[in-house]
Amino acid sequence: YSLIQSHQISLDPELGREAKELQANANTVVYFADEKRVLAIIAIADQVKKTSAAAVTQLKALGIEVYMLTGDNPETAASVANEVGIHHFKSEVMPSDKAEFILKLQTKNKVVAMVGDGINDSEALAQADVSIAMGRGSDIAMDVAKITLITSDLQSIPKAIQLSRATIKTIRQNLFWAFIYNLIGIPLAAGALYWYHGFLLDPMIAGAAMALSSVSVVANSLRLKSIKL
Repeated sequence: YSLIQSHQISLDPELGREAKELQANANTVVYFADEKRVLAIIAIADQVKKTSAAAVTQLKALGIEVYMLTGDNPETAASVANEVGIHHFKSEVMPSDKAEFILKLQTKNKVVAMVGDGINDSEALAQADVSIAMGRGSDIAMDVAKITLITSDLQSIPKAIQLSRATIKTIRQNLFWAFIYNLIGIPLAAGALYWYHGFLLDPMIAGAAMALSSVSVVANSLRLKSIKL
């Protein structure tokens, strides 16, 4: 529409009203015109997946702020954002603007994850701390991304975050257990209690205890398989 305005091409008021109605219903309007006036308008709609709203709700429940950056017009962007429950959105955003917006969030000490599927998202994906590409997206987006989802179901994103948090928690548990185990076991194996009734730890028992430490770490890690996402 901005191109039509810049070339001073006239738009019939009725077509203009119809275009606004279509945009308000999450349609992207394409104007077909000659050098003088708009001859027709074409409405293109990208159907919102049924699971998108649920994915946004789950992300919010995890304490994550959700933003939508799109090149669509403000009316279409507002309609889609309202449908899926996103309160923060920016419309008519160029690819470079997406990367700049992410950089602004990062300057506020926020860890930013970017989800994209197209060539236009590649710059923003490269800028983000965590970049997620949809499995059916462009090859460039998948090359830049750190995570590639096999499906286009956005509910995979909160599941991936939950699994990541559980994995980090398990790693910390393993490190804590290994630290405490060795803090106690190594002095015992070195004869720290020899002065007390001549206690010495048999080398075979010490070796078995070390193996038991490794088994406990592996067993704790295997608990991740029981997590329901």
